[in-house]
Amino acid sequence: MKKGRLIAFFLIVLLIGTGLGYFTKPAANNITLGLDLRGGFEVLYDVQPVKKGDKITKDVLVSTVQALNRRANVLGVSEPNIQIEGNNRIRVQLAGVTNQNRAREILSTEAQLSFRDTNDKELLNGSDLVENGAKQTFDPTTNEPIVSVKLKDADKFGEVTKKVKKMAPNNQLVIWLDYQKGDSFKKEVGKKHPKYVSAPNVSQELNTKDVTIEGQFTVQKAKDLANILNAGALPVKLTEKYSTSVGAQFGQQALHDTVEAGIIGIAIVFLFMLLYYRLPGLIAVITLSVYVYITLQVFDWMQAVLTLPGIAALILGVGMAVDANIITYERIKEELKLGKSVRSAFRSGNRRSFATIFDANITTIIAAVVLFIFGTSSVKGFATMLILSILTSFITAVFLSRFLLALLVESRWLDRKKSWFGVKKKHIMDIQKTDENTEPHTAFQKWDFTSKRKYFFIFSSAVTIAGIIILLVFKLNLGIDFASGARIDVQSNHSLTAHQVEKDFDSLGMEPENIVLSGKENHVAAARFVGEPSKEKIAEIKTYFKDKYGSEPNVSTVSPTVGKELARNALYAVAIASIGIIIYVSIRFEYRMAVAAIVSLLYDAFFIIAFFSITRLEVDVTFIAAILTIIGYSINDTIVTFDRIREQMKKRKPKSFADLEYIVNLSLQQTFTRSINTVLTVVIVVVVLLILGSSSITNFSVALLVGLLTGVYSSLYIAAQLWLVWKGKEFKGKKSIEE
Repeated sequence: MKKGRLIAFFLIVLLIGTGLGYFTKPAANNITLGLDLRGGFEVLYDVQPVKKGDKITKDVLVSTVQALNRRANVLGVSEPNIQIEGNNRIRVQLAGVTNQNRAREILSTEAQLSFRDTNDKELLNGSDLVENGAKQTFDPTTNEPIVSVKLKDADKFGEVTKKVKKMAPNNQLVIWLDYQKGDSFKKEVGKKHPKYVSAPNVSQELNTKDVTIEGQFTVQKAKDLANILNAGALPVKLTEKYSTSVGAQFGQQALHDTVEAGIIGIAIVFLFMLLYYRLPGLIAVITLSVYVYITLQVFDWMQAVLTLPGIAALILGVGMAVDANIITYERIKEELKLGKSVRSAFRSGNRRSFATIFDANITTIIAAVVLFIFGTSSVKGFATMLILSILTSFITAVFLSRFLLALLVESRWLDRKKSWFGVKKKHIMDIQKTDENTEPHTAFQKWDFTSKRKYFFIFSSAVTIAGIIILLVFKLNLGIDFASGARIDVQSNHSLTAHQVEKDFDSLGMEPENIVLSGKENHVAAARFVGEPSKEKIAEIKTYFKDKYGSEPNVSTVSPTVGKELARNALYAVAIASIGIIIYVSIRFEYRMAVAAIVSLLYDAFFIIAFFSITRLEVDVTFIAAILTIIGYSINDTIVTFDRIREQMKKRKPKSFADLEYIVNLSLQQTFTRSINTVLTVVIVVVVLLILGSSSITNFSVALLVGLLTGVYSSLYIAAQLWLVWKGKEFKGKKSIEE
C-alpha cells in the first residue's frame, strides 16, 4: 500500500506532464487576442437622435448594434465585439482590422443617402432605395468605378429629373451622404468634402429604377459605399467619445515581448521554489504549471478576449499562486522544527494554513471584482484574468499540491528525509522537550519589530505629509484617460529623437504638448495633444507615419466627458474595494484589524500616487488597475500576520500590554519569512515585465513594484502596530502574568 502511493505519485506526475505538453499549446492558440495584441480599433460612441424630439430607447440601441454588426461584416471582421453601455453609448471593438482609417469611416457613416437640388432641397432619400440594391460596377464609357443603386419607383425619379432639368443652368442633381442642416452645395462644390458625393447634370427626364452614382471613386471606395448602403442607414447619429487604435506591428511586438518576459519570470520563480523549498518546491512547480494550463483553458472556454494587461495578470498570477504554497510549506517547516514527524507536520501544517489562504484569496478577489465592475475594456480583461487566476491557484495550490505531497508523505518514504523540506538539522528540536508553548526556530527571532513603533509612526506620518506637499506642488501627470485629449504612439525600426518626431507632427500641422521616448533604444515615441483630432486628421496621421516609418501609429482619443467619468469611477472603485475589505476582515477577525488593515492599504496607494507625482510618470487606467491589485494583494501580508496574532492570542491569552506586544512581535517574527518570500516571487515577475515586457505596461509594472515594496513595510510597521496600540488600550494599567 505504501509503495503503491509512491508509484501513484510518479504515474500522476507523468500523466500531468504528458497532458500539459499535449494540451497547453492548443489551448493558448485558441484564445482570442484583443486589439492591443493583434492590432485593431476600439471606439466608444455617444448615441444621439438624428431628429430633434426623437428618443434613444433600448430598441434603438439594439437596432444600431445590429447595423454596426452588418458594417463590421463589410470590413471582414469575424468576431466584432459591439456592446451597449449605459443608456446612450455603444462600444465597438474590432481586433485584427488592417485598414483602421477605412474601419472608422465605415462604422460612423450614417449612410443617409439623399438626392437634392442645388438649393439643397431634398428630392429623394435612402427610403426610396430597394433593399440590397446597391453594387459596385464600372462606367461602360470611361471604365471608372461607380455605384449603381436600384430605386423603388421609376415614376418618382422621373418627376425628380423633370423638375431638376427645368432649373437650368443649375440643373444638377446633387447626391449627398449624411447631409446635415447647414451643409451647402454652393459652398462645397469643387471642394473635397466627405459628405458631398457628386452632382451630375440632368439634361432629360429619366423614368428608370436604375441610377448610377459617380464620384471619382477607387474600386474599394465604390465597394464600401455600396456595402454601406446595403447594410442600411444608422437610425442615430454617432459621436466619438473615446477611441484607440493599435497598429498590427505594435500588437505583435507587445505580445512577443510580454510573453517572453513572462516565460523568463516564471522560470526564475520556479527555480527559487526548487532551491528554497526543495521537494515541496518541486510539487509547487508541477501545480503552478497545471495552474497556467487550467487558466488558459478556462479563458478559452469562456470565449474571453485576452489583452496585454490580461497576460500581465496571468504572469502575476503565478507569483501570487506561489503564496498559498509558501504559506503551507512554512507551516509544515515550523511543525518539523518542533520535532514532529513528517506525517504529523504535514497534517498540522495543512490544517493551520487553510484559513489563512482562504482569507487572503477572498480579499484579493474583492478588489478584482470591483476592478471588473468599474474598469474599461482592457482593464476588465485584466480583472477577469486576475479573478480566474486567484480561483485556479486556490484549487491547484490547496488541493492538487496537498494531494501530490500527501501521496509521498503517506508512503512513509519521507519519514527520515526532513532536510528535503528545507529544514536544517540543527533547527530541529527534541519533541520530548517541547510543549504547546514552545515556538520553532525562525531566522528573525532576534528581530524586535514592535519596540521602535513610535519611530515608524513618525516616519510614516512624515512620508504622508511629504506626499501631500508633493501632490500639491507637482500634481499628477494625468494621461489622456483622465485629462482628455489625444495620444499618438509612433514606432520605428531605428532610434527616434523628440526633435525629429516634433518636426514630423509640425509637418502635419500639429503641436504636441510633450513627447516621451521609450522602448528598446528609443524606438517608440509617445506624443500627447490637447483636444481631439478629427477622423480625417487621424487618417492623415496614420498614412504619414506608416509611409515614413513602416508602422501604423497607435492613436487614442478621450473626450473630457469620458475622462471625468473614468476619474470618478476610479475613486468609486478604490472606496468600494476598501469598504468591502473592511466588512470581510471585520467579520472574519475584528473591526480593529479591519480598520488597521485599510489604513495600511491606503498608505500603500497614497505612496504610489506620490511616487508617480514626483517622478512625473503618466497616470492612466492601468494605474488604477495596479492600485487595486496592490490593495488586494498587500492585504494578504496583513491577513497572514493577523491570522497568526489571532492564533497566538488563543494560545497565550494576554493579560497586559506587555503580553500583547510580545504576541505581536512573535507573530511578525514567525511570518516574516513568508512575507519576504511571497513578495519576492511577485517582485521577480514584475521586474522582468518591467525590463523585458512591452513599453505599454511599463508604468503599470512600476506602480506594482512600488506598491509591493511599500506593502511589506505597511503590513509590518503600520497595520500590526496600529492594532497593537489600539487593542492595547484594553490592557492599560494591567500587569503581565509574569509580573
